[in-house]
Amino acid sequence: MHAENTLLKAQDVSVSLGGRRILHGITLSVVPGEAITVVGPNGSGKTTLLRALTGSIKPSGGTLERAPNLRIGYVPQRLAMDATMPLTLDRFLSLVGGTTREQRASAMEDVGVEAKASAQLSTLSGGQFQRALLARAILRQPNLIALDEPTQGLDQPGTAAFYRLIEDIRARTGCAIVMVSHDLHVVMGSSDRVLCVNGHICCEGTPTVVSEAPEYRAMFGTGTAGTLALYRHEHDHSHGTE
Repeated sequence: MHAENTLLKAQDVSVSLGGRRILHGITLSVVPGEAITVVGPNGSGKTTLLRALTGSIKPSGGTLERAPNLRIGYVPQRLAMDATMPLTLDRFLSLVGGTTREQRASAMEDVGVEAKASAQLSTLSGGQFQRALLARAILRQPNLIALDEPTQGLDQPGTAAFYRLIEDIRARTGCAIVMVSHDLHVVMGSSDRVLCVNGHICCEGTPTVVSEAPEYRAMFGTGTAGTLALYRHEHDHSHGTE
């Protein structure tokens, strides 16, 4: 990993919110084109980690460096919006600013919602709305897309289709992906690296390595780990466990 290629680098980062320490000792880096999945139990600090990496909250300790040219597209877990507000999909995407109609049309086509350009946001299905959020993220022409449990509430076919879409975008644009997910069996197969978080990074490595780590098995059990072990990875080495 060459420093000049690194998009993000966290060194011993800690985050406290409301006087309570949520994360500590976070050290990691993200390079272009890499797909990282963040897993962990509820309340483990996964969303806080993503928000710190993307700059929406400030670390209380450690250092966090971002490449000067870093553009981040963010897909939140949910977006609080007034469902009665009259807002078409195209108008919603125009709120990104500095975009042309052609760029918005291209982003909608990339995620498969081009037919909904003039539809009211309130009429979109859960899956269509998540695709709209992804379209909003890629309008920024990001070199890193951060996603916080983007398939929560979607059914299994919708979830699988959304993950395929993310893979397609990564393959086409070369952007890095950092995704918080609870869909362990679906996501791990396409991850280069998995971070298991519970207040700190408990274990880290390829899906195979992490699935065999005792810290991971203590959290998720051996049943899921057995499933993950089916996803053999060509770079089967650990980045160290902590």
